[in-house]
Amino acid sequence: MQHRVFIAINLPDDIKKKLADYKTKWPELPCRWTKKENLHITLIFIGALSDEEVLEVCKTAKEIASRHSPFFIKLEKIIYGPPKKFPPRMVWIEGEKSKELGALQSELENSLLTTSPESLNPDVKPYASHITLGRIKTWELRRIEEEEKPDVNEEIDLSFPVNSIEVMESKLKREGPEYTILESCQLKN
Repeated sequence: MQHRVFIAINLPDDIKKKLADYKTKWPELPCRWTKKENLHITLIFIGALSDEEVLEVCKTAKEIASRHSPFFIKLEKIIYGPPKKFPPRMVWIEGEKSKELGALQSELENSLLTTSPESLNPDVKPYASHITLGRIKTWELRRIEEEEKPDVNEEIDLSFPVNSIEVMESKLKREGPEYTILESCQLKN
């Protein structure tokens, strides 16, 4: 059986609720909003794996997590994303750049690429920490006059501690993706 796998930081419920509430700010925006329970920060997308490969990824993620201390993530603004992409494809939340987050993400990527390069297929785009709040229906956005398009540029000030990372499975369904935690990997105490 194949599993569509990624490694993420899940957000605390109170942060998810606050972020999900922002979608009411732009009701005219043609957007498929992310379900509150699906809000997360992707560290690395791996792709389709067998059961054995999932076990190997879980083992590697646990080892790496145990070498990193807990840290805080600060969320700063809600914008169209990706930046400088027109028309925009998403509404997303950008966080403050973090040395701890960068080191964790980089070690995961480097270790998983060397673990089994022929079977793992991580997303090779440059890493940028963001949370997808919604996916824009681009063809509908193009039909809105330029001066009537909502201005999505909201300063926010939210932060939360990161004490674990999760190996997640994504099942694509008609009503949107469904995520399941396969393994929660605690950061070192």
